[in-house]
Amino acid sequence: MNAGPPLLEVTDLTVDSQATRLVRGVGFTVGRGERVGIIGESGSGKSLTALAALGLLDDGLRAGGSVRLAGEDLDLVGASDRALSAIRGKRVGMVFQEPMSALNPVYRLGTQITEGIRLHGTRPTRRAGHEAAVELLERLKLPDPHRAARAYPHQLSGGQRQRGVLAIALANDPDLLICDEPTTALDVTVQKEITDLIVGDSEQRGTAVLFISHDLALVSSVCHRVLVMYGGRIVESGPVHRVLSAPRHPYTRALLATSDLTPGTRPRAIPGIVPAPGDLPAGCGFSNRCALADDKCAELPPLLGGPEGAVACWHHEVPGALPGVRQPSAQQAQAPWERPADGQPLLSARGLTRRYPGRRVRRLGRRPTVSVLDSIDLDLYAGQRVGVVGESGAGKSTLLRLLAGLDRPSGGRVLRPGRPDGPGRGSGGLQMVFQDPMGSLDPRQRVRDIVAEPLPHRGSPAARERVLELLAAVGLPEEAAGRYPHQFSGGQRQRIAIARALAPEPAVLLADEPVSALDVSVRAQVLDLLRTATAERDTALCVISHDLGVIRYLCDTVLVLRDGKAVETGPVESVWRAPKHPYTQQLLVAVPQLVIPDGGGSEARRAP
Repeated sequence: MNAGPPLLEVTDLTVDSQATRLVRGVGFTVGRGERVGIIGESGSGKSLTALAALGLLDDGLRAGGSVRLAGEDLDLVGASDRALSAIRGKRVGMVFQEPMSALNPVYRLGTQITEGIRLHGTRPTRRAGHEAAVELLERLKLPDPHRAARAYPHQLSGGQRQRGVLAIALANDPDLLICDEPTTALDVTVQKEITDLIVGDSEQRGTAVLFISHDLALVSSVCHRVLVMYGGRIVESGPVHRVLSAPRHPYTRALLATSDLTPGTRPRAIPGIVPAPGDLPAGCGFSNRCALADDKCAELPPLLGGPEGAVACWHHEVPGALPGVRQPSAQQAQAPWERPADGQPLLSARGLTRRYPGRRVRRLGRRPTVSVLDSIDLDLYAGQRVGVVGESGAGKSTLLRLLAGLDRPSGGRVLRPGRPDGPGRGSGGLQMVFQDPMGSLDPRQRVRDIVAEPLPHRGSPAARERVLELLAAVGLPEEAAGRYPHQFSGGQRQRIAIARALAPEPAVLLADEPVSALDVSVRAQVLDLLRTATAERDTALCVISHDLGVIRYLCDTVLVLRDGKAVETGPVESVWRAPKHPYTQQLLVAVPQLVIPDGGGSEARRAP
């Protein structure tokens, strides 16, 4: 990037709650047209940093330091809501992590896109604003953008809602786009289209981008520079090619190791969990999880200097294995799942079809029928792990809702042995992990009550012990049991939802994007947990994921859906090595890879 005055300048940014400091002296700059990534585990302060810069912190949190935007006389920290409202949406757009929480459920999508256009007066008329909204939805590859503009959020899939949030952020052509996990809910093909759009807009218009993500492969392909955060601090920063090819801090090296989902190995999760902000060591925050740490690390911060307030580790020149990382077992091919010779499926679908009434073209005309799922057959046996992949709107979530008994099929049947009417609601032998954790958790219940809800004796000592065991298994501290869902990050809420689903040791587990909101370290831990839990208890698992690397690692069978139809199915490794359908080939080509430029124009790529 060409040197010049920064568009965004953050200096000594802090975020404090009543009890402790959550973000600790963060400083960085973003130049015009520059794309800067922020990576780190859940709870490291990534989202808080972005929210503090825009004055969007929750009540009870206060920001300190300085945030300056080129062309504005005021400091954004401490500025009034009136002053910030003139900047938000016009000069700075933001894509939030959870689209269902970011969208208003009582307004149509087109109305929400045109609201910012109308308030900032960037289009001359209401009609021009509506046309601009439809054009944006078309650019973002939503099928039938006119219909999508008239739809309410609940009528769109998770990926379509996320593209709607991105349309709102881009509606006024902002100078700075802040993206907080912008592709979390998107399949690989749409993910590539969205990131290509973000990169293309940045290059054509000179839009600066602050890109927050737990996906290192995405950050490597989108950003020029990267900031690594841990414990509310930036522990390392620099050009992407330097940080990802020669990381100096053990934490950065551990993150890179956990991104590798090589089939036949155990995930290399970082030991322990991220401590609560008040429990961080006085010195290096990572010292209680790092294999190289000594007394000096625990007592003294590693103030070796560096650009933008970043620091290096005392031990960054130590060679050898990645520090603080559990090394993989010997690489052995995953044993293929074999159908039991005389076993019955735990869950079966025969000719499963779901149709919805469409919108009338004419007032007195007949309603057309929209087919979402068309004649799907599926068997789930004990110990089998089936992955369902496909683009947004292919019918994946609809299939899981039908299997769970949360929706009724238009045709076909869902059967379980001994239960001819299907699984039904509240079945103790079937649990589900939903795509949107905030929408599936009761905001009035504490975590201990949420996780214990499926247990028969939820108030007993055994139930309390089971709750603490599950929280530890998904990487949450004991004190999390007494908190409410809104007090956690999106990734932490998803871990709570997974703990609740595993609590009664279900015979069938249905999971809709169970690790999409998790950072790479916790993803490795949860995938290991899901594999172990299903293997030890012969649990049947049906999982949806847009991350094909997750499907390949976790599942033994894959089902590829397109436009509600099954286009390919078979053992995972067979489909990966020799996909037969062109659509499957297209999905595999779109899988993001970890790109490490060498600074001289060439690139090294590693599959995630």
